[in-house]
Amino acid sequence: MTRPLRLGVNIDHVATVRNARGSGYPDPVRAALLAAEAGADGITAHLREDRRHITDDDIARLSEALTIPLNLEMAATDEMLAIALRHRPHAACIVPERREERTTEGGLDAAGQHNQLVPLVAELSNARIRVSLFIEPDPRQIEAAIHLRAPAVELHTGRYCELEGDARDAELRRIADAAALAAKNGIEVHAGHGLTYDNVGPIAAIPQVRELNIGHFLIGEAMFVGLGESVRRMRAEMDAAR
Repeated sequence: MTRPLRLGVNIDHVATVRNARGSGYPDPVRAALLAAEAGADGITAHLREDRRHITDDDIARLSEALTIPLNLEMAATDEMLAIALRHRPHAACIVPERREERTTEGGLDAAGQHNQLVPLVAELSNARIRVSLFIEPDPRQIEAAIHLRAPAVELHTGRYCELEGDARDAELRRIADAAALAAKNGIEVHAGHGLTYDNVGPIAAIPQVRELNIGHFLIGEAMFVGLGESVRRMRAEMDAAR
């Protein structure tokens, strides 16, 4: 039976731990295979310009080893476009990227970067790579995704995860409204960033959301319970919310 809500597991920070010692372990490809065995519907990996975690070799090995979809997170650059076209992942999520940031700090300005994104989205789509845009839950950004003919958007949930009380409720409504607007216009809706067992439920309950991409929390929790268990519990929390 096809699940109504897909879980993409981001394995970037397995590579972060590996790179801290410059060794060959822990291996992010092994983590991806374990996540798939535990119920992940896809694997996400962000190949950054500075290669701080995932490397080109990781992308090549993931492309060979996986039997579930690979979602390549990438900046809107000619270098990353060439890599995506070479490996042909199932999906490419275009994200903003700054060298000094610890992690992605906000959504892509798809509206402001429209002219830069037009040829990138077209080339990826022509290669039959599903394009998604990692954006803020903002009507202006949804409209930009419509004009760019992006088949999917991933709504940034980082602000929702950081807020509390009424402010969090307001941000949740903003995400739900953005999801409804995107879906109404034929765009598949994904969401992610900062999600944990404790806060995933309300996001998973938004009916238009089709996929969640979660990484840092699952890899951190895996240190205590194992990756398989952390993925299985997240899968259960998501399913319960539906």
